[in-house]
Amino acid sequence: MDDMIKIELKCDKLESLKLYANLLNKDINTMLDEAREAYFREEAEKLKAKEQNATNLSFDEFWDGVDI
Repeated sequence: MDDMIKIELKCDKLESLKLYANLLNKDINTMLDEAREAYFREEAEKLKAKEQNATNLSFDEFWDGVDI
């Protein structure tokens, strides 16, 4: 796997990053790392909730009322 990826930011996004970096007194890389962590944490929670919703019935509840 190639360890290099290309990330492109539009000028307005880069300007926003610079503005927030200045306002929050943070490094842009730190802010991007924090945003990445928050994104993956949120997505993991969504996946977990989706998995729990898919398996919330017991075997008997699932097959209740089915005649074979």
